[in-house]
Amino acid sequence: MKAVRFHEYGDPGVLRYEDVEQPVPGPGEVRLRVAGSAFNPVDDGIRGGYLQGPFPVALPHIPGIEVAGTVDALGEGVAGVQLGDDVIGFLPIAGDGAAAEYAVAPAEILAPAPTAIPLSDAAALPMVGLTAWQALFDDAGLAAGQRVLINGAGGAVGGYAVQLAKGAGAYVIATASPRSVARVRSAGADEVIDHTAADVTVAEPVDVLLNLARIAPEQLAALVAVVRPGGVVVNTVPTIPTPADDERGVRAVGLLVRSDTDQLGHLVALVDRGELRIDVAERVPLTELAAIHARAATGDLPGRVVVVPS
Repeated sequence: MKAVRFHEYGDPGVLRYEDVEQPVPGPGEVRLRVAGSAFNPVDDGIRGGYLQGPFPVALPHIPGIEVAGTVDALGEGVAGVQLGDDVIGFLPIAGDGAAAEYAVAPAEILAPAPTAIPLSDAAALPMVGLTAWQALFDDAGLAAGQRVLINGAGGAVGGYAVQLAKGAGAYVIATASPRSVARVRSAGADEVIDHTAADVTVAEPVDVLLNLARIAPEQLAALVAVVRPGGVVVNTVPTIPTPADDERGVRAVGLLVRSDTDQLGHLVALVDRGELRIDVAERVPLTELAAIHARAATGDLPGRVVVVPS
């Protein structure tokens, strides 16, 4: 089969489109005929060698931690998944990914794919959708009537976070760059702040500060002042310390997203009911994955990019 791999850490030039052996599912695993994978900044960090500590991978390595595809083969002991099922999943980060014609996945991490959109586009949901859900509800405990500030809402996670927070009945304030303002507003934000043109300020304190942006630690620390006493700061960027304010009872949570089939299934149901929108900015063939990594390094990606094998 064809796949994209890197044999050494480095810039996007280390990615090779090449022939590799078709994987065989082990016990508890299935093989997927990949319909689509999605470029994720985590893939960039792993390829560049910046994330070797938390996510050690064996080289050569196939990137692509988000997948949509059709079950093609079953390993021993697999239950609840059948041949021909269309599924999506957030793959184990340290294992080979889905930038290939076929991929192997633990059956337990897969959820039925949404039926309201093309199967390949569904690859844009798993990891980033779970990140938004877990940050808002598992960690922040967001409830109807609360106020949330989503810093960096123009990215992939931010689009889902705005929709989910608004759907939960929260008042949503979002920061974004000029090219993302319209998209964030269309996702349902009540207020959008262009962080390149003005300081991030709010008329009233917020209950939740969700940081999705790679900003300086002192910038994130300064934003804690807009959180009300007893509120919470949730930070999804592992390279930035998550600040708290013990004197005012503002707690801090550094999020490390995890695979959760039930939550993923709930997100799929929202998509199929038209209550959660999956935005795909570009669809590119697998042969162009290295170019996507290179564009990401320059900030030239307008949104989620889905990579298709053929």
